[in-house]
Formats: sequence, C-alpha cells, structure tokens
Amino acid sequence: MIGIKKHIAFIGVVVLISIWIFSGCTPRSQRTDIDSPESGTIHISVDESFRPVIDSQIKVFESQFPKAHIIADYKSEADCFKDLYKDSTRMIIVTRGLSMAEERSYKDSTQISPSWLKVAYDAIAVVVNKDSPDTLFSLAKLSGILDGTTADKELAVFDGTSGSSSFRFLQDSILKGRPFDPKKVFAKDNSNEVLKYVESNKNVIGFVGVSWIGNPEDTAQLSFLTKVKIAAVKCENCEDPAYVMPYQANIMTKKYPLVRGLFYILKENFSGLGGSFANFMTYEKGQLIFRRAYLGPARMDFTIRRATTQ
Repeated sequence: MIGIKKHIAFIGVVVLISIWIFSGCTPRSQRTDIDSPESGTIHISVDESFRPVIDSQIKVFESQFPKAHIIADYKSEADCFKDLYKDSTRMIIVTRGLSMAEERSYKDSTQISPSWLKVAYDAIAVVVNKDSPDTLFSLAKLSGILDGTTADKELAVFDGTSGSSSFRFLQDSILKGRPFDPKKVFAKDNSNEVLKYVESNKNVIGFVGVSWIGNPEDTAQLSFLTKVKIAAVKCENCEDPAYVMPYQANIMTKKYPLVRGLFYILKENFSGLGGSFANFMTYEKGQLIFRRAYLGPARMDFTIRRATTQ
C-alpha cells in the first residue's frame, strides 16, 4: 500500500512539473497587431483641405510618443467616408459628423459603433489673383457666379467637385442644393493646385480651406500670399454692413459666413492609438495647435477682447 501511495505522489509531481514547464517557461503567444495608446502604427484618412493643420497635429503627437506612428492619407471627403468601412482605416477627419442612418450602417458593416466629435472650426477662404480688382464678395454674388445666373466673367475652381467638402459645403450653404454651372465651375486635384491656378489666371476665384492660406506665421503660406489675395466676404449677421476676412476672431464669432466644423470620426473598440490621437486633438495641446494655425478651437475656451487705442 505504501508503494502505491509513493507511485501516485510521484505521478502528481511529474504532472505539476509538466504544467509548470508548458505554462510558465514556454513563451505565451501574444497579439502583435493591436496598438496601444502610446505605440504602434495606424492609418487615418483626412480631408485634403485640412492637410496643413493635421500635419502639425501628427508631428507634435509623434514627438510626444516616439513609438507611435500615424500615417495620414489625404483625399476628398467622400473618399474618407468610404474608407471608414475599411478595416485598415482607424479614423477619418472630415467636415461633419455622422447621421443616425450612417451610424447604423457603419455599425452593421464593421461591428463597431463609431464615435465622433467636433474639435475645431475651419472656414473656406475665397482667393483671387493678385492683379484682380475684385476682392469683395457677397454670398449673393458668389451664388450668381457658381450657378451661372450673373454675367460675371469669373470662373470658380475647387479642390475636386462631387467628392470635395468645399464643393458640398458651398452647394448646401450658398446654392441651397441648386446645381453649379458646369461652364463656370471646375476642379483641380488639390488645394495646392487650386492656389497655383488662381495665381496664373486673373479671372478665377478659388475656394480652399483656410488652414492652407490663413496662417501668417507659416512661411509656405506667406509665399502663397505674395501670389494670390484673400478676398473678404460680406457678413450676414453684422449690425452694420461689413466685409470680413477669414481671420480667427471672425471664424469664432461667425462673422465670416463660410465657417464649417472639423470633426474626427473614430472606429475603435479598445483603448488604442486612434483614441489617444483623438484625445490629443481634443485637449490642451491639440487645441493650442488649432489656435496656432489660426483656426477656431472647439473644445477650449477662446476669449476675444476688444482692443482700444489711446
């Protein structure tokens, strides 16, 4: 009987040692495809009209988290929304949030409920050739040029047409859904090409995101401003008639009439790099980058004081 007990005890020890070897000493397989809030690589799709400011956001974020890499693909807003269905795209940055129908569609297709938030206010700048005598536009005048109902010689150029956020915004806000005149409105590949075309053609007005042209501290934008001019647009809600520029204060107070939002839409169901970048843009450092780019921070208090002269 004693011999049998010793034999059973020996078998028990062998089993315990085997469990220890296979569970403790053998490396466990770990997933390497999931990023963390401070490391990894993700792809995002960004409306091309936001490229200058989002480049700045990514540069500062990656300097804060050296092991994090955010690869931004700049394209039309319509293509950004299409990318949200792709597994490879973690976030898109566009000019609007999601409708309830879109939220349901993305959840059904991706099994993830996207989250979204407005993080800044942007504006569409109207630019003209440096030799153009006309630098003042009302919404009515812009409408007449865009739908061809006026005899003005000006042509309008966008960073794309059907997929462009600028194109969609002006069709919704100025034309109220009416069609553009195809003889007066045409497209270039991107905002940079729009600015170059306006530079070379006197009777053309261009529409670009203000982050391409509105930062007086950016040397590239200062270079553009020697070749084109930013036009003023008539304020629709001012007590006294006034034409205003897309300056930061006018964007924040909505005196400039062509103001739109800058939104992120995030597709992430764990604590990952996408959420970390979204939080970065939402809180102090990211909001200061928007302010430094002369956009309007949407999540941070912004005080405007009236200056007085002695």
